[in-house]
Amino acid sequence: MTASSVGAPLWRDGQFVLLVCARVVSVLGNGFARVALAFAVLALPGADAGRLSLVLACQALPQLVFVLVGGVIADRIPRSGLMVLADVLGAGSYAGLAAMVLTGHAPLAAMCLSAVAAGTATALFAPAMDGLVPLIVPADRLQRANGLLRVGTNSSLLLGLALSGVTVALVGAGWALALNAASFVVSAALTARLRVAARPREKASGWTDLREGWREFASRQWLWVVVAQYAVVVAALNANAGVLGPLTAEQHLGGARAWSVIVAAQAVGTVAGAGLAARVRVNRPVLVAVLCTFPAAVPIALLSAEAPVWLTAAAMFGAGIASDVFGVLWATTIQREIPERVLSRVSAYDWFGSLAFAPLGLVVAGPIAAAVGTGVALAGCAALIVLATAAALLSPQVRTLSTGGEAPSGAAVSPQSAGRQSGEGAAS
Repeated sequence: MTASSVGAPLWRDGQFVLLVCARVVSVLGNGFARVALAFAVLALPGADAGRLSLVLACQALPQLVFVLVGGVIADRIPRSGLMVLADVLGAGSYAGLAAMVLTGHAPLAAMCLSAVAAGTATALFAPAMDGLVPLIVPADRLQRANGLLRVGTNSSLLLGLALSGVTVALVGAGWALALNAASFVVSAALTARLRVAARPREKASGWTDLREGWREFASRQWLWVVVAQYAVVVAALNANAGVLGPLTAEQHLGGARAWSVIVAAQAVGTVAGAGLAARVRVNRPVLVAVLCTFPAAVPIALLSAEAPVWLTAAAMFGAGIASDVFGVLWATTIQREIPERVLSRVSAYDWFGSLAFAPLGLVVAGPIAAAVGTGVALAGCAALIVLATAAALLSPQVRTLSTGGEAPSGAAVSPQSAGRQSGEGAAS
């Protein structure tokens, strides 16, 4: 790896700054919501763990079910417009949840409906966001842009998580949910100010668009191999983060305080990793990205061995760094290698495949831990990550795909990006 050379700072690009600000505000609100939603549901009369699980499932399932639809829509209409629509839908869903919690009148069906709306908003937003960055950033600066975006959003999420507990304690979970709704409104207002060049409208049917996206996805071995790898990796990580890790912390490491230290170490690592990934250049980005998956197994193996908290936290910090190096290299490679007109559809297949087994990891973790022991279950998760990653390295395209120093022939460069590359200013 060598330090990458860049031109004028991206912070001087008004469009990029608008996008970063919108994401930072929205992710800050989501940091509040991650903590507030659970406490809000549990604080309601008659609420229990089963009700919380149902509400969270209603939020998670649409993210998987509708992400392919989101990809098709994002390739047919202005992506920034779809992101605004998703933000407005997210604002409405969290405002509804906040109102129900604050008034104490929260029918289960209404809460589930609001959760479904929030999950649908995420499914619409994610593929559009992935496809928007190449439209406002020059192709040769995508990696730095993705890195800076992740530095901002990871820092914002860390701050949101840190402040959420204080906010819930001081003003209540309902007001914390209301703050998240407000963050969506601000994000929508900022995103609406983005000026992106108009794109040709697709005239084919939605099913035809889905098939075309699938052909583009399936025709690239490096792409579907890594997505298949991450279907396993994400399931194992979910099992650890959602069930097995907290269970081990409670049984052997001192409880919630120990687990919070471990999770915080990972979050700090993601900020450092995004900063690192923004400043380095590699010739084989997919190979390096896949290799960066191996460190994710280390803290899980240490938890399995009931290692000291400081050692596990250090490993989680390293895994956080590696995970965001992966994320930046992966996002940049997709943006460079996939034609712009199908980018959101291919991104949607990436999201769908990577998250396909995520709910399964949560569902089976508890029963497996009860049957064989938490330590053995954690060791199994670590082994799955190592085996899936090693299998991905068997792919010739994973090992050999090179940046070549230029954008691929199929990748689009927007008129705005072309203007900046030639020294002309972009319209704000």
